[in-house]
Amino acid sequence: MSLTKKSILTIFFVLLADQVFKIWIKTHMVIGQEIPVIDHWFLLHFIENNGMAFGMELAGKTGKMILSLFRIVAIGAIGWYIVHLIRTKAPAGLVVAVSLVFAGALGNILDSAFYGLIFDDSYFHVAHLFPRNGGYAPFLYGKVVDMLYFPLIKSTFPHWVPFWGGEEFVFFRPVFNLSDSSITVGVAIILLFYRKFYKQKDPDRTENNNGLDGDKEELKS
Repeated sequence: MSLTKKSILTIFFVLLADQVFKIWIKTHMVIGQEIPVIDHWFLLHFIENNGMAFGMELAGKTGKMILSLFRIVAIGAIGWYIVHLIRTKAPAGLVVAVSLVFAGALGNILDSAFYGLIFDDSYFHVAHLFPRNGGYAPFLYGKVVDMLYFPLIKSTFPHWVPFWGGEEFVFFRPVFNLSDSSITVGVAIILLFYRKFYKQKDPDRTENNNGLDGDKEELKS
């Protein structure tokens, strides 16, 4: 399979799963509703946020617009980089990893760009797709749908802990979505296997560098 096909299929299946899941959540749950999936440590917990991955936000309408525009520029840059990697015949693993990042970023910008236009709000009732009276927000001002919640550990800080003594804590607290997961996995692959990708991409240069290192060692001895 060509690098182009691998990239396109990666982006397509991530976006398909992400958007189908989000639309199902939006049309079957209300804000704050929880559905246990695996006991008490994996829940579908429906929230919406205005901002970045894992519920982080930039305040106000100006912050929202800046974030949306930044995402569009970032998606364009990542898309250009994928084309560059394919043209230079980069390792397939690197192309797939960057495609995961691209798909995740695009999945979230679709929420921000269009969900406000095609859904009404999800407070106290299940949202309607293409509501008669229009959506809840204009173009680029929609909210990102999050639902994956893994409160693996719930406990209380000891009373002797400064500031937080006696308060409840939860690990892992952030609520996220498949797009966030795709970005995280893609970045992790790049960081973990960067040296391997580099060697696969330019083995001749790596061998030459190794030879130079060997010559240096001989000169030192």
